[in-house]
Amino acid sequence: MAKKDAPPRWDRKMQQRLARGEAAALGELYDRFASLVHGLAHRVLGDERAADGITREVFAHVWENPDAYDPKQGPLRTWVATLTHRLAVQRLRATETAALTQEGHGTTEDLERKVRHASVAARADYIVQSMPAPLRAALELAYFQRRDYRQTAADLDVTEDEARRRLRLGLQLLSTAHDAGAPGSPPGYGGAA
Repeated sequence: MAKKDAPPRWDRKMQQRLARGEAAALGELYDRFASLVHGLAHRVLGDERAADGITREVFAHVWENPDAYDPKQGPLRTWVATLTHRLAVQRLRATETAALTQEGHGTTEDLERKVRHASVAARADYIVQSMPAPLRAALELAYFQRRDYRQTAADLDVTEDEARRRLRLGLQLLSTAHDAGAPGSPPGYGGAA
């Protein structure tokens, strides 16, 4: 069995390929993480065009700075998500600060509240996307389709105890979305910022 702290092989290989300037590696990385990056950016910014811009910025940053990622610090997915969050929050702060200055209404506390709310929402999205498929399926049935645990069990063809276990674990994971820390801190995706 591999060491617990050993980075995944794909992550190490991808970082090495990017460092060598392999354009195909960037394409592969984009194919794997573009929907994650765009989704997180959109969740923070609430704007399609701004999310598109952040997506371009993230992949440009990865291409221009492949050594900024250290596989020993955590998964590449986590690093990309953290980078996305940081750039999206910077953009949100800049646009909201400009709006505060021009319009003259609202406060810096309102801005920080908006940033915190966007960060928690983005973290929750990341958690749901990252959780094991059986937990995600149970949560989707229970919350989006308004199924109780008995209906969820029947839909998933599992026991009621298993459905309750999956829902409980999924909710426990989601509850960590609020543990993002102080205003402006990284979302705590588990990797280096």
